[in-house]
Amino acid sequence: MPRAPAPPSEERRRAYRWGLSAETRAAWLLRLTGHRILARRFKLPIGEIDLIARRGRTVVFVEVKARDSREAAIEAITPKARRRILATADAWVARNPAFADHDRRFDLVLVLPGRLPEHLRDAFRADD
Repeated sequence: MPRAPAPPSEERRRAYRWGLSAETRAAWLLRLTGHRILARRFKLPIGEIDLIARRGRTVVFVEVKARDSREAAIEAITPKARRRILATADAWVARNPAFADHDRRFDLVLVLPGRLPEHLRDAFRADD
């Protein structure tokens, strides 16, 4: 009989809670700037998108990065991560055809300790 996986460490649980908190703060920032949240933690086998929002005729796919420094947060968006986000965004639009004719934008929200979240609009593009 297979063994049950070990429970997550306290460090892992703390990181998970920090990530959830960062996503919640990012969602509030987006709402305060006129965005409507369409989905949180949209997950498929090909990837995950933290937040999907709409503002006017633009669907915004948002990656939230909670790190100790701005540089570490930006560096966490690797080319591989971008490809997975782009593929997941395509899949989300395919599942939500009402948004097929909307513009798409890929944003980043940086959440750093002791600071307000920073919203980087158009952080990367599909053709990057």
